[in-house]
Amino acid sequence: MPIGRKDLLMGAGAAALAAGVGPAAMAQGQGQARAQGQAEDGAAPAQAPGFYRFRLGSRVVTLLHDGAGRRPNPTQGFVRNASPEQVAAALQAELMPTEHLDIVYTLTALETPEGVVLFDTGTGGQLGATAGQAPANLRAAGHDPAQVRMVVMTHFHGDHISGLTDAENRPLFPQATIVVPKAEWDFWMDDGQAGRAPEAMRNAFALVRRKFEPYRERIRQIDGAAEVAPGIRAVPTPGHTPGHTSYLLTDGGAQAMVLGDVTNRPELNLRNPGWHLVFDMDAEQAEATRRRILDRVASDRIRCIGYHFPFPANGYVAKEGEGYRYIPALWRGTLEA
Repeated sequence: MPIGRKDLLMGAGAAALAAGVGPAAMAQGQGQARAQGQAEDGAAPAQAPGFYRFRLGSRVVTLLHDGAGRRPNPTQGFVRNASPEQVAAALQAELMPTEHLDIVYTLTALETPEGVVLFDTGTGGQLGATAGQAPANLRAAGHDPAQVRMVVMTHFHGDHISGLTDAENRPLFPQATIVVPKAEWDFWMDDGQAGRAPEAMRNAFALVRRKFEPYRERIRQIDGAAEVAPGIRAVPTPGHTPGHTSYLLTDGGAQAMVLGDVTNRPELNLRNPGWHLVFDMDAEQAEATRRRILDRVASDRIRCIGYHFPFPANGYVAKEGEGYRYIPALWRGTLEA
């Protein structure tokens, strides 16, 4: 689907995030918990490592907290087709503040016989001081980033690709094949698209090219609903970006869907699937995709992992009225089935 100037302008908010000039950082601790309950400067105490595991058939899925970013004034401009009063009412109904919105980042790691597969890479600590915790949490969960065998991308916004490399653009996953949706790659690597992009998106195109450059010999493109590896199948979910892709994980009869950014915070985008968020590059297509995927996971009772869901960012979706309801997965044991 061609992307015109109007679509690019609609995605300018996402481009700002991709360029690392997005919402102000949230004041939140990182790393190991301190022995004392309060930091010396009065800030919130540091947190213990953030990871959460569940079983998917015979496999283990580990969700990795990367931190969060804070968007001020979510009632102003965050939802394009809802009034400030409507957004405020939706936040208040979920007991959420109206003066800011904390957008959480969660990565997914899947243990396979061939090694660990990582879905998206987080912020790499390059988009604010309160994010970038995923590498430490991956190690705390028992996995060395240098031994990750495959990194599978949902799309190329900065909060998903910045963690491919460190601040000096050295690769953080030197043994990994990088799997990318062809439609996403074609869009962001197109010189014509980059040349026509509004000023607000120029840095986003540059960031994409810089982050993938160290992996140029290990890029693998997948087209459409391709099998990425046994038990991992691509599910095209365009709209948020031109080639945005989700992934269905299966083992035996067990299923889980890595949604990526089909929806942002579920308190807003599931309750109101028709709301068009500032980050969606083609908002109407994103809405159609969102409704289609949410209908599917609700009907088939597929466990969902949402990149921006509250950590541990996994659960189920139920149809409710004109929208949907998010049901966090329940704890059932050492490794939840």
